[in-house]
Amino acid sequence: MFEKFEENRIVQAIKDAERQTSGEVRVHIASEKASGNIEERALKTFDKLEMEKTQERNGVLFYIDYRQHQFAICGDTGIHNAVGQTFWEDTERLMETCFRRGDLLQGIVAGITQAGDKLKQHFPYQSNDVNELSNEISYS
Repeated sequence: MFEKFEENRIVQAIKDAERQTSGEVRVHIASEKASGNIEERALKTFDKLEMEKTQERNGVLFYIDYRQHQFAICGDTGIHNAVGQTFWEDTERLMETCFRRGDLLQGIVAGITQAGDKLKQHFPYQSNDVNELSNEISYS
């Protein structure tokens, strides 16, 4: 689905975002046939990746269903309470704009960057911060 340099660009965007915040960002690419709506599948993956285990409950998952051309963004309670629903809708619109141009990679990177900027405002990087979740893309 992605070439190695594209995967590296996504992982670098995650690292860049997390360098400014105590928040955690993950990207999951689903390419298997799945049932249920996109939000339910994203939340299930959020749980499977144990994203709720961050100390400040500030994990963000970008769930991309490559096969069905859908995506969802899940934020844990800490970040959601800080930013509200409008932020997620704005980020989705930003990503959709790129996706409609046929630029999946740029859409994902733009979403990560925007989430990182918002996380930085509400959960700034601390000198004792540890990377609580993998930066690698997960697949199903």
